[in-house]
Amino acid sequence: MKSFASAHWEGTGKEGSGTLSTKSQALNQANYEYKSRFEGGENTNPEELIGAAHAGCFSMKLSFVLGAAGFTPSSIDTEATITLEAGSVTSSHLVVKATVPGITPEKFQECAEDAKANCPISKLLNTAISMEAALV
Repeated sequence: MKSFASAHWEGTGKEGSGTLSTKSQALNQANYEYKSRFEGGENTNPEELIGAAHAGCFSMKLSFVLGAAGFTPSSIDTEATITLEAGSVTSSHLVVKATVPGITPEKFQECAEDAKANCPISKLLNTAISMEAALV
């Protein structure tokens, strides 16, 4: 399977602006610019999208890992914080809260570590990945 997204940019790096779109149209000409990327502006940015991809991929992988271990999660909520410093993505920090009936905290941590190491987006990112995982 192949997925795709596209970007359109006009103008200089600092004064210009662009749009991002995806095949699914989850993003359909979503605006981004220097301010949204480096100054906390309101539009989207590539790092935010990497965070969404990492959180979503990790959550699904954790569900698969838990299932293989004999557990069915009631819910998994993951937040990924992507850090951009000096022009490079330097880290992704996952905060995971899950409800998994019948699992011990130790087994949950083992499954979460497996998912962190093996979700496809974790494997793609060439950066430090940290995590806080808790049962709720």
